[in-house]
Amino acid sequence: MSGADYLTNQPDVSAGSLLIASTALTGPTFARTVIYVIEHDEQGTLGVVLNRMSDAAVFNVLPAWAELAAQPRAVFVGGPVSTSSALCLGVAKTGVNVAEQPKLHQVLGPVAMVDLDADPDELANILTGVRIFAGYAGWDAGQLDDEIAEGSWIIAPGLPGDLLTEPSVDVWQRVLRRQPWPLPLLSTYPLRPEEN
Repeated sequence: MSGADYLTNQPDVSAGSLLIASTALTGPTFARTVIYVIEHDEQGTLGVVLNRMSDAAVFNVLPAWAELAAQPRAVFVGGPVSTSSALCLGVAKTGVNVAEQPKLHQVLGPVAMVDLDADPDELANILTGVRIFAGYAGWDAGQLDDEIAEGSWIIAPGLPGDLLTEPSVDVWQRVLRRQPWPLPLLSTYPLRPEEN
């Protein structure tokens, strides 16, 4: 299967999917981003960008959550929508039944949206860590389908570890490298092709 064939025969988007920006997306908002899909239904799609760290420390924005935040304890830019609001995703420890936790809303497997009104000390024993996002990425019904059809996004299954990856790791490259051939070749695409 060629790269072009893969882009036209992709898996369906669902909660827990990753949207990997194709090399066709060059604008500053989404170039080389990886988006974790939180919700996807007939009304639209909501997700957060996993690899856009802000300069704001969690301690300065939501100090109670600083200890539970994954390293580096920074707020991440989840997307261009509602950037003044915060959203939190966490990964539950092995053996924790997320569905039984009233302050967690399960996305997929151990990944959950975390109620920021909860007491982080009460969640410390059930979560391996959380990531705080300012804003989110959102699409109205059919909008994401159109962008996928245009070749803007590559759909892939997400892993819980993708959420808490340290910024020293290039998430875009790492996620592409674990996809079916020939998609790993895209991980070598230069950041500024015009300079090559």
